[in-house]
Amino acid sequence: MDDLVDHWIGGRSLPPGRSRYLQVRRPGETPARSVARGDAADVDAAVRSASRAQRAWGAAGQDARGRTLAAIARALREQADDLAAVERVETGKPFVQAAAETAASAEYFDFYAGAVRFLHGETMSLHQGQHVYTRREPYGVVGVITPWNYPLNQAARAVAPAIAAGNSVVLKPSELTPGSSVQLATLACAAGLAPGVFNVVAGTGEEAGEALVCHPLVSRLTFTGSTRAGRRVAELAAERFLPLTLELGGKSPCIVFADAELESAARAITGAFVENAGQTCSAPTRLLVERTVEERLLVLVGEALERLVEGEDYGPIITEEQKRRIEGAVAEARAAGARVVYAGQTSAPDAFIAPVVLVDVDAASRIAQEEIFGPVLVVLPFDSEDEAVAIANGTRYGLVAGLWTGGLARAHRVAARLEAGQVYVNAWSAPIDAPFGGYKASGYGREKGRTALEEYTRLKSVSIDLISATPAGSPEG
Repeated sequence: MDDLVDHWIGGRSLPPGRSRYLQVRRPGETPARSVARGDAADVDAAVRSASRAQRAWGAAGQDARGRTLAAIARALREQADDLAAVERVETGKPFVQAAAETAASAEYFDFYAGAVRFLHGETMSLHQGQHVYTRREPYGVVGVITPWNYPLNQAARAVAPAIAAGNSVVLKPSELTPGSSVQLATLACAAGLAPGVFNVVAGTGEEAGEALVCHPLVSRLTFTGSTRAGRRVAELAAERFLPLTLELGGKSPCIVFADAELESAARAITGAFVENAGQTCSAPTRLLVERTVEERLLVLVGEALERLVEGEDYGPIITEEQKRRIEGAVAEARAAGARVVYAGQTSAPDAFIAPVVLVDVDAASRIAQEEIFGPVLVVLPFDSEDEAVAIANGTRYGLVAGLWTGGLARAHRVAARLEAGQVYVNAWSAPIDAPFGGYKASGYGREKGRTALEEYTRLKSVSIDLISATPAGSPEG
């Protein structure tokens, strides 16, 4: 991977206007790379390029846009190893996880290449003589701000539906992980996407990110990140009524009932909370287990954790600051009475955190209420279905929830009561067709699926009075 990351604007690589760069250190390594430190002038150049390109791109037919997205998907698959290598260098992920992220990114472009054909309005027969129909039209320039934990996947997740709907995009990735986003834009242009339709401006949230939110030519914005940062974005956007999709933090509960298949539950939950070193907003970080099977499930979780291999099943923590934050949260919980029932060993304590499982945790404590963003599992027992639902819903978050049960009726009943935008039953995953987004402080709006495609369009109603619309005596009359 190149140790210099510049912007991608108007179909070409451009250095920052003021020649300023950030020095970003790779996870667990000493060498740093130089990342463009974009500012308002760089954002303005990218947005104006996107605005110019959007006119022709938005006017192109859905078939033409779909073919271009399909070509981008093919290019991603052809360059999958290179993309995975960039992702691995920037995030420290094991190669298997980086490769899976690249494959998922290609799937987004394939999905929306087909789904765009079904993007249309509807007609309504209200009464004789009046014809009403709706149109779905692109916003224009869409701003996208992505975090560092799944940079390529989340860039593709937003960019694919946005450009499929006829918008152009200016993407501001995290300053820690911009390389894969720049490479995605480069591949997209090489695959036939018109210059300016997809631009990338590197830099910090305070400089490039806020400039993107506030730019008058940006007509819609998608932000993925912390609830704290999302609140700031929402405040800035509110000043000019900018439509938003906010995918924010989570403290996702997973409820395991006594009638569940405990072995499969333990394997899935373990893999999910440790994936990406726990740096996943949808991770099942609160394990709610029916008290009668708590001891057995904890044994199975411990056995599953023992089978994990550091550097293969999970990678390092993204920064030293983040690592200290996780360790501090665990220490605070232990000081408050929480007990560690599993703590793995790490061979690289300067970069990795081994998985931790905590019991005897107060459901109202910070470790059970706030997003830690690390491989830390909090265990909370319950005695009844009502108690389980109350504990699950008892945080300010509502991104994802899950449950394991052998009863179909209970599965539907509990899923309906959980305050979360996506609910998993007897698994911890969903296909890209399923809309994804949060309740409460986990945000609003939806990514993924056909719903995301519609969110990147404005809905217009057209009403025509067929009786008076054509003058009497005209050829059409």
